[in-house]
Amino acid sequence: MSARQEQFSLAFVRMIAAAAGCSIKSHETDYDGVDITIASSTEYETYYCPQFELQLKCTTQHDRLRDAHFSWKMERDPFLKLTHGKRYNEAFLGVLVIPRDDEPLVQLSEEGLLSSSRMYWEHARLLGDISDGATSKTVHLPRTNLFDVVSLQSIMQRVGEGGVW
Repeated sequence: MSARQEQFSLAFVRMIAAAAGCSIKSHETDYDGVDITIASSTEYETYYCPQFELQLKCTTQHDRLRDAHFSWKMERDPFLKLTHGKRYNEAFLGVLVIPRDDEPLVQLSEEGLLSSSRMYWEHARLLGDISDGATSKTVHLPRTNLFDVVSLQSIMQRVGEGGVW
């Protein structure tokens, strides 16, 4: 199941990235707390070919959805890697919420491909700090931060213009 979730989350991001005119750079290892890099070949005000890193998680735990956010528990070491202040590229956390095990991940018909999956995201710098000695931290991803074509293009533009988070 976890391999299926990992593959589906990668495919989901690839589909959104392709529709947004971006590309994906895969990582051979997860040493730095990220799974993929999303890149654009667009020239923005400050940068040409901006990119950012994304740590992906995938879950069927719909009970983590609240009115304003999605709660996600991160272990200490991955949290510290993702939020490290000296990180060269901007980094984000994305959590894909997929249908429960007894529901289909996708439905295909002549009308198109449908999935009730959705990904919430947050910039790593906005995830806060972790308390000394804590083994994990629950972070909140705003439900308004839905990972779609428009939000990806907006993130890329902000990165490309040298925006501060």
